[in-house]
Parts: sequence; structure tokens; C-alpha cells
Amino acid sequence: MSDSTLKKPISQPPYLKTLISMGVVALIGATITACAVAPSQQVAGGKPNILYIIADDLGYSDIGAFGGEISTPNLDKLVQSGRVLTNYHTSTVCAVTRSMLYSGTDHHLVGEGTMGPPNDERKGLPGYEGYLNNQALSVAELLQDGGYHTYIAGKWHLGSNLNAPENKSPDQWGFERSFTLLGGATKNHFGHDSAAAKTYTENGRFVSIPATDANGQPWYDANVYAQKLISNIDEQIKDGKPFAAFATFTTPHWPLQVPEPWLSQYKGVYDVGYEAIRNKRLLRQKELGLVPNDYTNPSQPLPNTLTATPATPNNDKPNASYINADSVLQGRVANVDYGPGRANPNWENLTPEQRKIQAKYMEIYAGMVSNLDYNIGLLIQHLKDIGQYDNTFIVFHSDNGAEGSLVSATQEATNAKNFNNLGKDQTLRPAGTEATDVHYGQRWAEVSATPFRLYKSYTTEGGTSVPTIVHLPGQTEQQPTLRDFAHVRDAAPTLLELAGIPQPTTPASVTGVNGVPLVVYKNRNVYPITGHSFLNELKGNSTGPLHTEPVGEEQYGRAYLRSGPWKIVWTEPPVGPIDGHWQLYDIEKDRAETNDLSTQHPEVVKELYQKWQAYMHDTGGVLSKRPRSGGAPR
Repeated sequence: MSDSTLKKPISQPPYLKTLISMGVVALIGATITACAVAPSQQVAGGKPNILYIIADDLGYSDIGAFGGEISTPNLDKLVQSGRVLTNYHTSTVCAVTRSMLYSGTDHHLVGEGTMGPPNDERKGLPGYEGYLNNQALSVAELLQDGGYHTYIAGKWHLGSNLNAPENKSPDQWGFERSFTLLGGATKNHFGHDSAAAKTYTENGRFVSIPATDANGQPWYDANVYAQKLISNIDEQIKDGKPFAAFATFTTPHWPLQVPEPWLSQYKGVYDVGYEAIRNKRLLRQKELGLVPNDYTNPSQPLPNTLTATPATPNNDKPNASYINADSVLQGRVANVDYGPGRANPNWENLTPEQRKIQAKYMEIYAGMVSNLDYNIGLLIQHLKDIGQYDNTFIVFHSDNGAEGSLVSATQEATNAKNFNNLGKDQTLRPAGTEATDVHYGQRWAEVSATPFRLYKSYTTEGGTSVPTIVHLPGQTEQQPTLRDFAHVRDAAPTLLELAGIPQPTTPASVTGVNGVPLVVYKNRNVYPITGHSFLNELKGNSTGPLHTEPVGEEQYGRAYLRSGPWKIVWTEPPVGPIDGHWQLYDIEKDRAETNDLSTQHPEVVKELYQKWQAYMHDTGGVLSKRPRSGGAPR
């Protein structure tokens, strides 16, 4: 396949012409025009609107502005009046990221010590409730109290029991209007759920999903989320209050599904395989200045394994010897036990039939990303149509790195047998055919993570570095790329500073876990925001690094801490070092984490490990005795 074929979707998105022929664009345009207010309409007091857009499991290099061949013209255009952030970090998994986004502090404190309630010895501990707990602040509530309309459409994943005192849905966390998928994933992006299924809520009530959306098209979640936010904005824009709208898309989270014309948009593009696409992306990243032109050391893919790597003989036996991040100070240990790995063949080791289905998986994934971009384009264009674009702060990023989970061998056989149904609405499949379930697996996740190491659920750069674009109110030209490290905890204080709303600072009379100070907010004792506003950096007024303090993380027993130029990483075997040592990287020079310096600098490992222990103490984090092994969680 030629270079021009690979690059074609970037410059010429084919879906627009198809949509026009289908009448979809005309229908949406008519809806927008009917709802629009005069362009001169401005919000009261000059406070800016907020449009916060989150993708779900999108990899670092997937969109055009970050090197991808996937057609994302609307996000690429947003860059032209915005700024690319190349060093913005989330947590390793979605619910944990969202807990920090809304609360502005560490996830261990506010209920998501691990994604959902743990099933190990940490069950029932403070901070491990598996939902946003009552000691959390909510930036939506603070914005609402500060005079904002607050809307959310998309994924919630932070509580689903509408009647529990703490396990709350978004309407109880300050969102005035909400339409959300309560859980972490849907079985079908095309809906069909009844209210009894308790899958979706609208304004605090479970709802059934209609067959068609507001534009008369078959119901598809990403399309509906954009429509809901447009409707919410239009219904209240005339009162002059600013709005904060959170578009929390479930794209491109598995199961990979997307309607036409996006389903067929990338036919044949990925037949060249993993390495060719990864190399193209890396070259494009150099052209865009995301990585240096002389960059020759990206992370290496996982080893080529034709069958699943075996577990150790003692695995799951009473005399097994497991380790976690606290098992060693900075050295190596022997006789470590661990579970099985995965089969992970390179492209050249796949059969023609396997290559065909793997290419199809990535075609569907890419179609989902283009559909996401299309809906983001509708939101942004609507802001322009109603005269609010110039007064809106826009943020776009993914909730974590690319998803590397796999379907079972049985499901893989079913997918191959029913190849023509891949990516479609499974409730409408032909009679007598089996249901397909599409994930794109580890190798495509490595491509999505280019040039970084590993993917979702890992504390490597590939698991936590996400593509990020920010547009300031009134910004008309692209500003220089921002390369300073920032974290999702920084989002809440940034939004509050932008809105001119103070953070709660009144000390509480009691303390939280391990003596952590609390503050009072509306008669609740809550953990204060610990992130830093990066508004000054976005305005070009930075005087130094945003984070001079150590920044740590732990999830599934995997961990990191970065301090100054250094980053230590702990990953359990067999993906991590078999001897269980903490790896050390000069993260300012080696973000791909290719050169482990732990042997050369054991004193640095020791110092950072002690800082990581302090981080865990100060956030109430508790390690499981045995970390999760075997890859990304499902």
C-alpha cells in the first residue's frame, strides 16, 4: 500500500460526502438552525463557557494532530485555534481518571482506590468503595454553585445506585442536566436497553432507549450524547448564564461498533499490519514536532509469542511466592511466582485469515474515532452558530491509554465465522448467526500508544499519556506546543480559576485517612483539591514547571512516581521484570521508557521509592498482596 493511500483519510474524510447524500447533514443543520439564538447572545458577567470532551480508551497517536492516519478534521482544526499538550497524564483506567477529574484530588481518597470495589483484602477499606464517596468534592457542584448551568452526556462510571446515600448518579453531584451510561461499558453502542436494565439515566431516572435518535437515525450512543448536549445548551442559553458541558463519550471503548458510513471508511487501510502503521505514525509525529526529528528510540513492542506464556509451577498454590511493589526496596528477588501471559504474535506470524480479521478490527476502531470527531465537530460548530465559541474554554483528551484486552479464543472463532457482522448492531444480525464481540487487542493498542510503552492499566507512559487539546476563550491562532507535565487532578482547579470560583479552604474539625486534612463544603468534610491550575501555562505566563512536587500513582498494584527528571515504575511479572525490581527512567530524555537505569542509580531508586511510600500513606493507598497479572483488565 502506498504512502498516499495510508494518508488519504487525513486530508479527505469520505464520510462527509456520504452523509450529505444520506441527508444526515441537512437534517442536523436544520435542527441546529431551528434551535440557534442570535450570535450576539453572550453570557452574563463575562464568565466563559466550558466544553470538556473526553474520549474513552483512545490511544496517544490515534488522532491526526498526534500522528494518526485516522481522519479527525475537527480535532485537527481545533488545534489551529488552540494548543496541543504532549505531556498530559490521566490514571491508568477510566473510572479512576474520572474520580480525579471531578474531585481534583487523588483517587484513593475519594472512593476509587481501584476501579470498582476490590475483591481482595482491601474490600471495605476507606477509599475503596468503588464509587465517588461522600468525602469528594465535585467540580460540577462548585461550578453550579458559582452560577453555571452544568450538563453531562456520556459515561459516568462513578456510582449507580440511585437510592444509596453515597453511591450517587451525576444529578446528585451537581449536574443540572444529565444523560449517562452509569457503568463502565455498554454491551451495545446501538442501545436497545430498557429502563429495567438500569443502564442509562436521564436527570436521575432510569430510561429506555428508543429505536431512533432525535434526528430520526438509528440510535447510536456517540451521536446521541452530542445531540443531548446541544439540546441542553439551547434550552437554557437565553437566560445568559454560562454553561459547563461535559461530553464523556464511550468511543472507542469496546465492543467496537459504528454505523455506516464510518464502518466501511477504512477498508483496506490496515492490511499492511501493525509495524507499518506504527512506523507511519512515528514519522508523522516527527513531522508535527511531537517528537524530535532525530528520535530513533521509541518503545519496543512486546515480545513475539505464538502461544500463551506459561505460569510458574507454584502459581495459585499455597506455597507460591508472590511479590508486590513493597516487597523489595530497590533490589531483585528470586523464585517469583506469577500467572500466565498471553499469546502475542507479530503480523508476519499471523495466517492470512488472522490478518484479515485483525485488519478489520482496526478498521472498525478507526471508524469509531472518525465518528467521535464528527460529533465533536457538531458540538463546536453549534457553539459557533449560537455565538458562543469565542467565549468557550474547550478541553479534549482521552481518559487513559489505549485498551489492550482480548476476547476469548471461542469468541475469536465466532468473530471469524461471522466476519460480515463485525462492528454492526448485534440485535439486528441475520437470523441464525452468532453474536460478535470486537476488541482490537494488544498489538493495535501498542500502535495506538506510539511512541510509548504498553497501554491501558499500566503505569507506563503508554497507559497514562493521552492526546490533549485545549482552546482558550477568544483564541484564534495555534499556540506553541505545551510540553510540561500536567495531570488530570489539575483539571478541576483550572476550571475553577477560569470561572473565578474559589476552592473550599475552611479547615474541618476532623481529619481524613492517615490524618489527611479536610475542608468544609456545604456541611460536608471533604478532601481539598490537590491539583494545580495550569491556566497560566495555557496563557503563556508560566514561570517554571507546574509540578515541582513528586507525583505518584498506584492501580492494580502497578505503580509509578516521578520527581524531577526521574520516574520509577513497578509492574508485576511476567510483563514487568521477572526479578520484581523497580525500573528507573530519565523521563525527560526517555519518555518511551527504553533504558532502565536502576542498576546505575540505585540511590535514586531508593529515594523515589521512599517518596512513593509517602504518597501511598498520604492518600490511604493500600497494596494488594498479589497484584493483578496477565494484562489489561476487562
